[in-house]
Amino acid sequence: MKPMWSPAKTAEISARLDRLPPSRYVWKLVLLLSFGGMFEFYNQFLAAYAVPGMAASGLFTPQSLGIFGVLSHLGISGAGTFVFATFFGLFVGTIVFGSAADRFGRRSVFVWSMVTYSIAAFILAFQATGFGADLLSFFVGVALGVESVTIDTYISELIPAAERGRAIAVNQFVQFCAVPIVALLAWQLVPRRPFGFDGWRWVVLVGSTGAVIVWLIQRRLPESPRWLARRGREAEAELITAKIEAAVAAELGRDLPAPGPVAVEAAATSDDIGAIWRTPYRRRTIMLSVFNFFQTIGFYGFASWVPTLLIAKGIHITTSLEYSFIIAVANPLSPLVGTLIADRMERKWEIVTAASLVGIFGLLFSQQSTAILLIAFGVLVTLSNNWMSFAYHGYQSELFPTQIRSRAVGFVYSWSRLSGALSGLMIGFFLQSFGVTAVFLFIAFSMVMVMISIGVFGPLTRGLTLEQISH
Repeated sequence: MKPMWSPAKTAEISARLDRLPPSRYVWKLVLLLSFGGMFEFYNQFLAAYAVPGMAASGLFTPQSLGIFGVLSHLGISGAGTFVFATFFGLFVGTIVFGSAADRFGRRSVFVWSMVTYSIAAFILAFQATGFGADLLSFFVGVALGVESVTIDTYISELIPAAERGRAIAVNQFVQFCAVPIVALLAWQLVPRRPFGFDGWRWVVLVGSTGAVIVWLIQRRLPESPRWLARRGREAEAELITAKIEAAVAAELGRDLPAPGPVAVEAAATSDDIGAIWRTPYRRRTIMLSVFNFFQTIGFYGFASWVPTLLIAKGIHITTSLEYSFIIAVANPLSPLVGTLIADRMERKWEIVTAASLVGIFGLLFSQQSTAILLIAFGVLVTLSNNWMSFAYHGYQSELFPTQIRSRAVGFVYSWSRLSGALSGLMIGFFLQSFGVTAVFLFIAFSMVMVMISIGVFGPLTRGLTLEQISH
């Protein structure tokens, strides 16, 4: 029988966590989660930087692709099938298994999704056909789809309200550090065959083995006290909260301030997926679903295709990877700068502003032909995309109560994964049929939809506790 939960005790636990002063202990937890998240980003951007080498190995010929080869009749390149497989896996992971963290706990699901990813990525490195590579990329995506939902949920529940935006920005900074790493490895390895092993395979292996190391470190993470209390496991929630309080007090060398007013979180009418379609969450679910569908077209429509877009403009593959690495170095900078404004500017307006800049700089990028301007506008698109990214990751995890947070975030975020899969096909079509400019017109339209969905329908959240936002 499911244990009964006490709204008063759950509210008390939340108030005690929200009153914690800034401390190295709490930020260490954020960093541990973020290091795990690096491998989600590593794999997603792997599609951009390793695909040229995979194509050169013959993996994306119609014969090698098996049943995926039929997409060539629709004008879809073989590289597009790999991007499609990755994001379709992410879609399945978020929408089918996104609720796992609500049922089994934030920590357990986070750790085991990392193990699954490592195994699938290791096997991917040894695939000899495009069909095999696409299939394993799908399984990698499923594992990472579960992990991405859990990270956002986990951080929002561990971090005090006053620092929640900055915590997500730091999390994104660490995760985005994976992008220049995979770009550098691809630049140096993809054109070569170290020890007779294709360079792109080495790039995949690095990601799979690194995830194992991080998994060993992350076993020290505590379960979310908010989740434990909401599941009726009050003794465990009390024990973990007391340990966190003791660690912070010992680090600061003083007693902690008294908890603020105790706010009882709104309770969903049920634990099933239907709860997100009832008042007051239906409006938020629709708004975030529309937003996520279109934001991915701007984000991964550029990030997953940078080398290919440059090659389409007549730049040699090796030079394209070099330019892509330079652009990729900018990825961690936006969330790093964002730590200065994340809790000072309303998050919905951060998203709207960043989306407008993605559309403008993307169109300017499409019109350039010189190296310096291609790199400059590529960097500006990247910075704008990443500003939008760290803002919305924090925003969507705030809008639902603990009881259904993981399944709700998983559902709305799944639309970004489905969009990522479809946009891989659509961008491949636009690129092959109409050229680079058409790709960025498609992206600009998507950014307008982002601005409308969030700007018109998004609620305000800055400075509010999760319990206040839930009402």
